[in-house]
Amino acid sequence: MLTTNPFDDDHLREECGIFGVYDVESAAAIVALGLHALQHRGQEAAGVTTWDGHLFHTHRAMGHVAGNFDRDDVIRSLSGRVGMGHVRYSTTGETAIRNVQPLFAELASGGFAVAHNGNISNAMTLKRELIRRGSIFQSTSDTETIIHLVATSSYRTLIDRFIDALRRIEGAYSLICMTPEGMIACRDPLGIRPLVMGKLGDATIFASETVALDVCGAEFVRHVEPGELITVSESGIRSIHPFAPVRARPCVFEQVYFSRPDSVVDGQSVYSVRKAIGAELARENPADADYVIPVPDSGVPAAIGYAQESGVPFELGIIRSHYVGRTFIQPADNIRHLGVKLKHNANRALLAGKRIVLIDDSIVRGTTSLKIVQMMRDAGATEVHMRIASPPTRHSCFYGVDTPERAKLLAARMTVEEMAAYIGADSLAFVSVDGLYRAMGEPGRDAASPSHCDACFTGDYPTTLTDHDEAAVPDQFALLDERVMA
Repeated sequence: MLTTNPFDDDHLREECGIFGVYDVESAAAIVALGLHALQHRGQEAAGVTTWDGHLFHTHRAMGHVAGNFDRDDVIRSLSGRVGMGHVRYSTTGETAIRNVQPLFAELASGGFAVAHNGNISNAMTLKRELIRRGSIFQSTSDTETIIHLVATSSYRTLIDRFIDALRRIEGAYSLICMTPEGMIACRDPLGIRPLVMGKLGDATIFASETVALDVCGAEFVRHVEPGELITVSESGIRSIHPFAPVRARPCVFEQVYFSRPDSVVDGQSVYSVRKAIGAELARENPADADYVIPVPDSGVPAAIGYAQESGVPFELGIIRSHYVGRTFIQPADNIRHLGVKLKHNANRALLAGKRIVLIDDSIVRGTTSLKIVQMMRDAGATEVHMRIASPPTRHSCFYGVDTPERAKLLAARMTVEEMAAYIGADSLAFVSVDGLYRAMGEPGRDAASPSHCDACFTGDYPTTLTDHDEAAVPDQFALLDERVMA
């Protein structure tokens, strides 16, 4: 089986998207709609849990939302006016149904379901401790650690037990939890992962991105603040700030790549920021060329900004087919390589004899950029200048983004000139870190107190990284059993 999108294989991938709704008729149908809008955040699996006032109902499945949650029998089985859902791309734990969220457990206080976007960077350390104290884990997901911390807390009320659990974890998290008493939504003190709040009539909605509100016809209310915990119940909506205030550090890659361009992240239009990044890229790294060509789809807004700023015409030199699935089974090895052209193909009539500027959002391993540049050469382009709408990715992420080991990051082991030679481009350039911040409306990066988490570019991690420092293994739970037995 071959992935037919050669341009998606080498991008960073977000771990997941979450969505919750409180007090609406057929909550499961609303949740499914919201998850459709968040599908780009996780394509491995999806799950929905509802509460009907007496029982919790859950359906989890591998694959996309479509095909799993667009069936009447599934939606009917998920009865209730309260619901939550999750789309997953794993960064910790195996790809298996037991790791598909929402996760659910029966606690002393009653049922407890949780959906998590992010990564707990001390989960392995906590899990080892919990197992030694008698906890029995049913998954290899770091999210289950939260359930066990809540279950074993010595505080009396559920909300206090939940806060106690959060105070023990490090890393990044946006969470939606569901109990018989109501819904809880919270964001880590640094606000690394996004979370928004909306209204649909009298119903309250929480979602990873504003686009999920748009799809449901809901009204955007506000962003959940970093370090804020919101409870929604029959008693109303309550906001709690249980952590000491710190300067927020939301993930800068939400603006660069993860979020949909039609979303608003922490008050900024993603589309506008990406166009502004392209304009900064043009000012910093001009190229003498005939056309500006985006790598679809993520490179389009930055390419528009680059073209408008540089005066070089914007053209579609790579055409994407929207009617091909994620994979295609090839019948024979000798035509297997042709599968990549099912989804993207060079516009030969446009490119032949032309000098082009290719705009993409990032370079990770470099394998994708190499394929793209060769595709342009094969189509007759005489010069290929690559421009990247983010700084070089030199460091791994430990906050819910799937990055390879640092040694596999092209920018961690090559100079820009060496990278250009590797991918076969006539020239290669990245937007600067300061240019990225200028595109977000700041004069540049404040090294003493940066406004975003940009560790993948700078190595400046905003939290401690207990598991990484102690274990230094790619999969946080890969060696857990051996360590516990030892």
